[in-house]
Amino acid sequence: MTTLLEVQELSRDFGGVRAVNQVDFQVREGEILALIGPNGAGKSTVLNMVSGVIPPSAGEIRFASKPMTKVPGYEYAGLGITRTFQNLQTFDDMTVLENVMVGMHTKTSSSLFSCGMNLGKAKKEEKLMEQKAHAWLGQVGLATESQRLAGSLPYGKLRLMEIARAMVAGPRLLLLDEPAAGLNHTETAEMSRMFCEIRDSGTAILLVEHDMDMIMTIADRIVVLDQGTKIAEGTPREIQENPRVIAAYLGTEEE
Repeated sequence: MTTLLEVQELSRDFGGVRAVNQVDFQVREGEILALIGPNGAGKSTVLNMVSGVIPPSAGEIRFASKPMTKVPGYEYAGLGITRTFQNLQTFDDMTVLENVMVGMHTKTSSSLFSCGMNLGKAKKEEKLMEQKAHAWLGQVGLATESQRLAGSLPYGKLRLMEIARAMVAGPRLLLLDEPAAGLNHTETAEMSRMFCEIRDSGTAILLVEHDMDMIMTIADRIVVLDQGTKIAEGTPREIQENPRVIAAYLGTEEE
């Protein structure tokens, strides 16, 4: 399996505190890699560096062999990396369809003038954006909600809308930060199924998540952080049986 994302000796300092310390891992094409660890382990900080939200203090990030540490975060989607956030990032006064179409802004080439005048190429691009957005709303089970204002959707459906918005641009790598937070068991199971379908379609996933049932069900491999340092990497079974992981994250039998 070809390596898509490569992280080497990645570190991040905040003032005098090292939040992430020389972390290494790879994400391969067509796999789900989960990043887990206790609260404060550095998981979201790693995801923010990988997605270009914050720069690393040291280390290297490569995507499809391209060095990424100096690439502006706004260019990531155009290169094939999209993400969701732990806190919902929605436009409440726009429709669900319009929110998803925002995810395709890097794929359009029409000028501001032609968009404003709704001319030729811009009109065709908008129609294509609508079709793709509708298709992904169908994929996540929100086809009948397309014309509702996003602000009127319940929390679980907003999570699904964010997945659709992240996927509509056709990324090679999808980054997910706590996607199951606040969801009930049924919603989490449905989201797990959807992530497996996304992976099977060829998009790799790097996932930060606290729901261990979800992780152990869908992850191909797992990287475990503790206090900013990688302490283990392996399959779900290997991680479940790893003594360092049991002590640092999953808890011991005595506990």
